[in-house]
Amino acid sequence: MAETTVADVIVVGGGGAGLAAAAEAARLGRQVILLEKNPATGGSTSWSVGSITAINTPHQRQAGITDSADAHFEDMALHAGPLAPRDNLRLRRILVDHTAEMLDWLMSLGVVFVGPMPEPPHRCNRMHNVVPNSKSLAFHLTKHCRELGVDIRLNTASQRLLTENGKVVGVEARLPDGALHQFRARGGVVLAAGDYSNGRDLKARYASPDVVDVDAVNATATGDGHRMALELGATVVNGDIVRGPIMRFIPPTRANLIQQLPPVKPLARLIAWAMGHLPQWILRPFLMSFLTTALGPSPDLYKEGAVLINRHGERFTDELGKPNPDVAKQPGRMAWIVFDHNIAGKFSAWPHFISTAPGVAYAYLADYRRNRADIYHQSDTVAGLAASMGVPAAGLTRALAEYNASGRATRPALEQGPFYALGPVKSYVVFTDGGLKVTEQLEVVRGEDGVIPGLYAAGSTGQGGLLLEGHGHHLGWAFISGRIAGRNAAANVRA
Repeated sequence: MAETTVADVIVVGGGGAGLAAAAEAARLGRQVILLEKNPATGGSTSWSVGSITAINTPHQRQAGITDSADAHFEDMALHAGPLAPRDNLRLRRILVDHTAEMLDWLMSLGVVFVGPMPEPPHRCNRMHNVVPNSKSLAFHLTKHCRELGVDIRLNTASQRLLTENGKVVGVEARLPDGALHQFRARGGVVLAAGDYSNGRDLKARYASPDVVDVDAVNATATGDGHRMALELGATVVNGDIVRGPIMRFIPPTRANLIQQLPPVKPLARLIAWAMGHLPQWILRPFLMSFLTTALGPSPDLYKEGAVLINRHGERFTDELGKPNPDVAKQPGRMAWIVFDHNIAGKFSAWPHFISTAPGVAYAYLADYRRNRADIYHQSDTVAGLAASMGVPAAGLTRALAEYNASGRATRPALEQGPFYALGPVKSYVVFTDGGLKVTEQLEVVRGEDGVIPGLYAAGSTGQGGLLLEGHGHHLGWAFISGRIAGRNAAANVRA
């Protein structure tokens, strides 16, 4: 018989949504236990770029921008494009109505933002970027939760929901020592366990076969919350909407300067001041540390003639077609972007950039040479390039010869040395948009028969059909929905 611990509210997941839920329930005086399967809090929030789209913020006011929730609501439909008819308009309304309050709350905890930055088709600047990095969000929220008395249990993997008479009353989880333990809730359970971008079974059930075997940016986003709720009759909405496969450079083996900066408020404020006052030539080396680490290559590389080569030295795809899923099918699920001197010259200055963060900066080939020596390859000869890449010289020589002879359509030949390669690149699933169907109170819905009593969901787990296209909406929804779910779970506690 598993041992039992009782609290008012149990939160599953220690990312942005779970931390927000735990903080809100604890603020209301409830005893809260947060279960996180990883060794640290943060989840996908800490893997993100760190953008939050919000309106009526101090940053907008300082920039002289007049904005409204109605305008934001309309612009989100433009971001959704042809998917817009599938959006959950009630949840979209909740999101846009709470962004200002949400950003104020985060700033009150010590999180620092710069911006707002432009991101069309938003009609005005709304994108706020956290500094020094996205880990600042979990750092300050975790600190806040601990100050409020939240009991954070790390390395504790939730296994199943506990029910009595159809009501969710707790969670059974596996402790760090492997023992099963029951965490029972007087009020409610909040599922905030992220998406299923690395949940092979759920991707096979809901999404395209092209993404089933594709690795996720966050390897621990396996859909645990979805799976536990589905066992009780919950429903996933928009399960087929997946951001990926998308190519990104493999991460560096060592954290760069930006990633190593501690997310303390004084340093963040100094960085924010510097970004607003120092000239670009001073700021640029710091910005490049971020741009060459977290982002993927521009498709314009292929339009200008670059080719994709696998570890056998073979060209395996039409780069102008759908190369992302093809990369995921290669040995090691990786490839290199190969090009010559002429293309290298183009991607050394505007308008040909290798990567960009909207409204922040652009990275060119020289930036990758300085910041990512681990993925930068250059040689006067094809054989020398192959040696640097670690692929067979005969294969690469043959692949480029065949491309130059007949496989390039209207693109230029690759024949002018020196020759270059960037990589490896891998195709990833960045996130999945399928979320449990929820009410406006973030209660999890059971089929068509009403809610599952005692069960709430937030963030990607409780996305409920809401479309979050564009930068900054996923994080915004995580914090807003987390606070609502935590508040309602706390209110469910009976005296």
